[in-house]
Amino acid sequence: MAILIDPPRPEAHGRRWSHLVSDTSLDELHRFARSVGIPERGFEGDHYDIPEERYASVVAAGARPTPARELLRALQASGLRMQKRRGDKGVARVRGIQFADGTTADVDLIRSDREADEPRVFAAMAFVQDDIGDFAVVFSVRRGQWGSPGGWREPGESVRENAVREIREETGLVVAGDALRPRGYERFHGRSAGGLWQEGRDLLQVFQVRVPGRRPDLTSALDDTSDRRWMTWAELERECSDQFWWALAAAVLSPRGG
Repeated sequence: MAILIDPPRPEAHGRRWSHLVSDTSLDELHRFARSVGIPERGFEGDHYDIPEERYASVVAAGARPTPARELLRALQASGLRMQKRRGDKGVARVRGIQFADGTTADVDLIRSDREADEPRVFAAMAFVQDDIGDFAVVFSVRRGQWGSPGGWREPGESVRENAVREIREETGLVVAGDALRPRGYERFHGRSAGGLWQEGRDLLQVFQVRVPGRRPDLTSALDDTSDRRWMTWAELERECSDQFWWALAAAVLSPRGG
């Protein structure tokens, strides 16, 4: 096991940066980052960005100086590399998620203010908030969990139409498609394909939307949810922080500026 760092070359925000990776384990990478005081916001899904002025101290703490191409090869060989578009931010990779239909997957959580590639999107969900910032959540009978409204995309439906329909069916709230704000996506891969996702149709689009008023009434036209209610951020965190998608919610929504 080794922690690797390449020379500070890429420029952004008026500084040069290095990439810090593990050749084995993200847990190992996070432990090392904490030990040298690298903030969580520097994590990009498979590496930490290290400013040039921190390079020498990180090497002194035990990171192995490694040419950029060799570092990339090591990251690819480890299976930890997270594919994403330029400008998107990797938040976390959650391994071995078991779903209610019996399938399993590894899931990458990626923050992005751009919509995902539409042909690859099989489902959509939305964080729905009212005027004071509370969240409309529903209890899924199939999953036995609280969460935001969302579900599978129907034939002929755009991704935004998918989200608008799910919000209406599960909460009774009506939102306009152009009011939906892209906040990120979940990418499913590895393990057993099928059920929730297929190869090449492996993304779940995440939106955020506001509805007018304070805690408008919630209803449902379907029986796949057994309850629905408004929650504060603290209540949402208490009910949902053990779910695989929580790291993305915290990254884009936390009032603490996650």
